[in-house]
Amino acid sequence: MKKLFTLAALLLVALTVSCTGAGSGERVYVYNWGDYIDADIIKDFEKETGIRVIYETYDTNESMYAKLKPGNSSYDVAFPSDYMIERMINENMLEKIDMKNVPNFKNIDDKFKGFEFDKNDEYCVAYMWGTVGILYNTEMVDDDVESWDILWDEKYAGQIYMYDSMRDTFGAALKKTGFSVNTRSLEERTIAKNELIRQEPLVQAYIGDQVKDKMIGREGALAIVYSGDAMFCKDENDELEYVIPIEGSNLWYDGAVIPRGAKNKLNAEKFIDFICRPDIAARNTEYIGYSTPNKAAFELLDDEMKNDPTYWPDDEILINCEVFYDLGDFITEYDRAWTEILAN
Repeated sequence: MKKLFTLAALLLVALTVSCTGAGSGERVYVYNWGDYIDADIIKDFEKETGIRVIYETYDTNESMYAKLKPGNSSYDVAFPSDYMIERMINENMLEKIDMKNVPNFKNIDDKFKGFEFDKNDEYCVAYMWGTVGILYNTEMVDDDVESWDILWDEKYAGQIYMYDSMRDTFGAALKKTGFSVNTRSLEERTIAKNELIRQEPLVQAYIGDQVKDKMIGREGALAIVYSGDAMFCKDENDELEYVIPIEGSNLWYDGAVIPRGAKNKLNAEKFIDFICRPDIAARNTEYIGYSTPNKAAFELLDDEMKNDPTYWPDDEILINCEVFYDLGDFITEYDRAWTEILAN
């Protein structure tokens, strides 16, 4: 699962026409999270289809949304998370996917079809799923790591990393205090905000992808991470372990969508179909480390990966987890509170 290709390698794929045949003039513009696809898969798609992939990355759902919101998208495929897909559907920002052009959609597990906001499977195809939890160094933490409370323990002051992500960080505080990650209660949001302000002096940094290198390098003892990042970190440093807190957490998924105004819609559908092919999806999930919603691809994974609870947690662990939903106008209350937290 070692990530052998850096962002520079992905940019090289995006900017260079492959000598294997992606020079026909056909293109597809893909907008994805950083380090969220095996670069060889892009090359293979170009080779098999003759369609050149122009690949760019983003670091948060919100930055992706801001770039796509004006309309007339220059991108053909994007990979937003659950709540953002809901928001984009509600704001008429997505094209309907012609599933006749995505026959490999049949490989997606039924659990990842017919979502509440896309009951007829018209707008998204599940790409990856996972959880948010605590990654900790077993040599640096001598307490049981079971609850979100440990991220508020003064014993670990200066050794804690939180995500530079409003909903993920608020999600931890809300679950810690017994509330839903989707609460629209101003009182509950305020209680969670005050918890995060109280915690702030203990936090070494609010960061994103850098958390992987820092935890692998023993620069911190505890961090909020996505499960796929935890898989990668555990592979690089066997002192690290991952847990979903007993209070519950965020159960998330990302989906492939086609932004409204996409100029290469058919090529977008071909790309989505390609990454849903079982052998391709299996290779991709082994590279990325996140859980695949592709049931045919899951069967191709090795037993060690399939049996790792970080990758595939038991249902009883997931029972207290929630999917993020679009909060509508109430999101401004979180935005205001997040600005206040960071200002501290």
